[in-house]
Amino acid sequence: MKNKKFGFAIIGTGAVASIHAQAILAIENAYLLGVLSKTKQKALTFAEKYNCSVFNSIEELLEIKELDIVCICTPSGAHLDPAIQCIRAGKHCLIEKPLEVNLEKCDAIIREADKSKGVKVAVVFHNRFYKVSKDLKSAVDADRFGKFVLGSAYVKWSRDEKYYESAEWRGTWELDGGGALMNQAIHSVDMLQWYMGPIESVQAITGNIRHKNIEVEDTVVAMVQFKNGALGTIECSTAVFPGSYKRLEIMGTKGSVVMEENNILQWQFDSELTNDSSIRENHSANQLSKGGVSNPMDISYFGHKEQMEDLIQAILLDRKPLIDAHEGRKSVEIVRAIYKSAKSGEKVTLPLS
Repeated sequence: MKNKKFGFAIIGTGAVASIHAQAILAIENAYLLGVLSKTKQKALTFAEKYNCSVFNSIEELLEIKELDIVCICTPSGAHLDPAIQCIRAGKHCLIEKPLEVNLEKCDAIIREADKSKGVKVAVVFHNRFYKVSKDLKSAVDADRFGKFVLGSAYVKWSRDEKYYESAEWRGTWELDGGGALMNQAIHSVDMLQWYMGPIESVQAITGNIRHKNIEVEDTVVAMVQFKNGALGTIECSTAVFPGSYKRLEIMGTKGSVVMEENNILQWQFDSELTNDSSIRENHSANQLSKGGVSNPMDISYFGHKEQMEDLIQAILLDRKPLIDAHEGRKSVEIVRAIYKSAKSGEKVTLPLS
C-alpha cells in the first residue's frame, strides 16, 4: 500500500465540504472520487467545481471499490447514520466536528468503530495540526508550566442573520446541537482540554442576545475547574461586531502562553530554552490570519489537509488516528455539561452520567 492513492468521497456540499475538497486536492496521494448530497443541484455544482462525480445514494457511494475514506460533512446532528453505514461497509471515516450532538449518538458511533475490523474513524479538530499547536503541546508534555493555574478559551465572532438563514438546520437543537459553543467554539474547547487535561466541573450561563430567530444560544460564559486543580473560563459568542481573533491562554506557576488564532502573543517560562526565541519569532502576531472571525470561508484548509494525511498514515501503519472517535467525544461531553449547567443554574460535574 506504500504507493497507493487514497480515494475520498464527501457527504455534504456546504462550506466545510468545500474545505475538505480543497484539502483532498492538495494531498499528493489522494484524490476526490465524488460527492453525495440530498440536494442534487448542489451536488452537481460541487462536482463541477471540484471535478468529481455525483453519487445518487450512500449505497451507490459505498459500492465504489476505489473508495477508501468518506468525509462526513452533513449537519452536526446528522452524522450518526452515514457514519454507521460507512463503518459497516468497511470504509474509513473523517467526521466533521462535533462527532455528534449528544453523547448517546457519539457512543453509538464509537461502539460501531470499536467492533469494526480495521476501520479508522477520525474527528476533525484541525487546529491541533498546526505547528504552533504542536509546539505548545510539547511544552505542556515537558512540564514547562509547572502547576497549571489558569486555562481559558475565548471565541468572540460575528455571524449575521444571513448565516443562520443559509440553511434550515443552523441554529436548531436537533441538527446544530447548540449555538456558538457547539458550532464555533468547540474547536477551542477541544484545544483547552488537550492542553489542560480533563475538566472536573463547569458552571455556566447562556444567552441569545442578537439572533432572536434561532433556538439556541449565541453567547456563553462558563467557569471551569480542571481535575488538576486549575481554574479557567470559556467565553464565546456569534453576536459581537466586528468579532475578534480566537484566543487561548495557558498559564502556570512556571510559565505562560497566550495564543491568538495560530500565533503566539506570549511565550515565557522561568527557564528559557534555546528554541524559545525561534518559537516566538516563527509564530509572531504579525502573521495573523483572518480565521473564522466573520466568515467561515476564511478558515484555511491546511489543518484539514494535515489531519487527512494523519488518517492516511493511521491506515497505512494500522495505528489510531491522532483524534479518533473516543478523543472526539471529549469536547462534546464538555459542551453538553455547559448546556446542562446553564439550564439548571447549578454546577455540573463531569463525567456526565
